[in-house]
Amino acid sequence: MIEDKNQQRTDLGQIGEFGLIDHLAKNFEIKQSSTIKGIGDDAAVLDFKGDKVVVSTDFLVEGVHFDLSYMPLKHLGYKSVMVNLSDIYAMNAQASQVTVSIAVSNRFPLEAIEELYAGIQTACNIYDVDLVGGDTTSSTSGLVISVTAIGHVDKDNEVYRSGAKPNDLLVVTGDLGAAYLGLQVLEREKEVFKVNPQNQPDLDQYTYLVERQLKPEARKDIVKLLKDLDVKPTSMIDISDGLSSEILHICKNSDVGCDLYETKIPLDPQVISTCEEFNIDSTTIALNGGEDYELLMTISQEDFPKIKANPNLTVIGYITEKNAGAHLVTRADQKIELQAQGWKSFKSTED
Repeated sequence: MIEDKNQQRTDLGQIGEFGLIDHLAKNFEIKQSSTIKGIGDDAAVLDFKGDKVVVSTDFLVEGVHFDLSYMPLKHLGYKSVMVNLSDIYAMNAQASQVTVSIAVSNRFPLEAIEELYAGIQTACNIYDVDLVGGDTTSSTSGLVISVTAIGHVDKDNEVYRSGAKPNDLLVVTGDLGAAYLGLQVLEREKEVFKVNPQNQPDLDQYTYLVERQLKPEARKDIVKLLKDLDVKPTSMIDISDGLSSEILHICKNSDVGCDLYETKIPLDPQVISTCEEFNIDSTTIALNGGEDYELLMTISQEDFPKIKANPNLTVIGYITEKNAGAHLVTRADQKIELQAQGWKSFKSTED
């Protein structure tokens, strides 16, 4: 929960907007040489010395993207940075700065915002990025967080969604579906708690799933790995809305089709066992779950020998001509048309 009656509670009105900014920013140190001026002026000043600059922004809205009944504020701060850094890494770029803006209602004391920013600071420290600005304001509807991530990439090294070619290999990092299942476990325990507040959830058998939901990690390591392997993907995207949605984004932007093999989709054993417990299909979860923040890419077949022994990368299919369509090849060797059924920011009233 967001409030402990025994803890100190400092009303944000006591320190004001600029006092809050100064209070939150004082513990953030500048680490990047590209950061010339951070917080404290009208705008940040950055110098990337000839590299191309990449920028990405995301909103996280209470009640839409997170539920504070089971999402600790420190984890939320961490995750809010991760979801943005992931977009930078999906461009084959290195993240270097973030700005964070928040809108908060008066139910949040200073101590709660400190927790949120402790998570943001942890993310900045681990991923070596500078907090260089943002904004704070009041909200009438809970907590809203907006993070902008800034990064840089060597000239001609950037990777878009639009470069996939027929016969390229479809490759994914890590494993899929765990974050969505973690959410299902947390939602189930929330309902149990509503019925019996004395009940303490036992999440030991779901630790990986819950961590993937509450504290995801962006794949900064993959950008370096690809460079070390001398592999430049022909296209790349991060998996935030579900594997099927992201594959179809690449197909649309690259004007191609694909064959995705069900038997090749990487799944953690905890995902498989929990799918059996919930009586749901693991392939459906991997295709449509979302929030994995792994990277999906296409690479030339010529680069296959460079990646084939790497445990971080799994070949899950290949790119075809556009007129062949985008398909899932099932375990029974049947082709089913891929459909984007993952996360949708705007759902129609008929859904």
